Amino acid sequence: MTEPEKDIDCFNKRIGRNVFETPPKISVVIPAYNSAEFIAEALDSVRNQKFREHEIIVVNDGSPDTDQFERAIKMQIEDIIYIKQRNAGAGMARNLAIEHARGHTIAFLDADDIWQPDFLASQYVFMERYGYDMVYCDALLFGMQSPYRRTFMETAPSAGEANFESILDLKCNVITSGTMARKSALVEAGMFEGECVRAHDFILWLRMAKKGSKIGYQKKQLVKYRVHLNSLSGDMVSRAERELEAFQRVSRLIELTEPEKEIVRRRLSELEADLSVEKGKAMLLRGDYRDAAAAFQSANQHRRSIKLSAVTFMTRFAPSTLVKFYRFNRSSETAFAPKQF
Repeated sequence: MTEPEKDIDCFNKRIGRNVFETPPKISVVIPAYNSAEFIAEALDSVRNQKFREHEIIVVNDGSPDTDQFERAIKMQIEDIIYIKQRNAGAGMARNLAIEHARGHTIAFLDADDIWQPDFLASQYVFMERYGYDMVYCDALLFGMQSPYRRTFMETAPSAGEANFESILDLKCNVITSGTMARKSALVEAGMFEGECVRAHDFILWLRMAKKGSKIGYQKKQLVKYRVHLNSLSGDMVSRAERELEAFQRVSRLIELTEPEKEIVRRRLSELEADLSVEKGKAMLLRGDYRDAAAAFQSANQHRRSIKLSAVTFMTRFAPSTLVKFYRFNRSSETAFAPKQF
């Protein structure tokens, strides 16, 4: 089955010759932006799935590396549905793919991550067997400069039932590349936010849980999650800012009970402390010792601790010693956070 490129509103779509005419059970959704280096590996991991009743929808989100990207997918272009849109963010790219998806189940994969060969089969059976509306799994982290193999859930655990409160309180952390959901549940929850915002994944999982979607967590490591270690300090500051902004939006977008509001207030205070700590680290490494000490002191006001008090003291009176200590230990620090943030 083939269809020429068509300009429709702000996107165009091409259906490869090898895409089955019969609607599949699962639609694989891959948004792409500046991912030419990784997309072929991601697509190979889908092609190697044991579960075959799926289609692949790749949405190029107005990426500046489009020329390289299209060269990278050239060998697989006839096996996928390829959509290009003006840059609108990953949320809108995923929404567009969901609108064009023919499967009753949607599986999400980021363009720089990789599925294990049994991802689709294992997650689909798990979802159907227990009647879940959405399921997610664990992942192996790779791309780190570390001799130790770590998993997603070692850094962002999931414990207990995955419901609204546990997701809101970060007791259950959903990895998007390990997520499969019923299309009807995604649509009923309003899909991803229409604006180009961060943490749209996190907000949607909360909306689904609030609507009563049954969410399950499978502890199997069915994904390889790529961790980027460029500009470590800057990444950690950005991470803290993303998390803070996400919780600020939760209060505006979702009607909360008093206990849920208290969770948000507590998390906001903790995230203010995290942001101050990460800014303090970045300032320390730049040699801005006075501003770094002020940042650590601000963090200590949100989260009283002996460690923060000691770091503030060292920044003021022995900053060079603290810098040496941090540079020595930061090699084991992972610039990692769930991608919804």
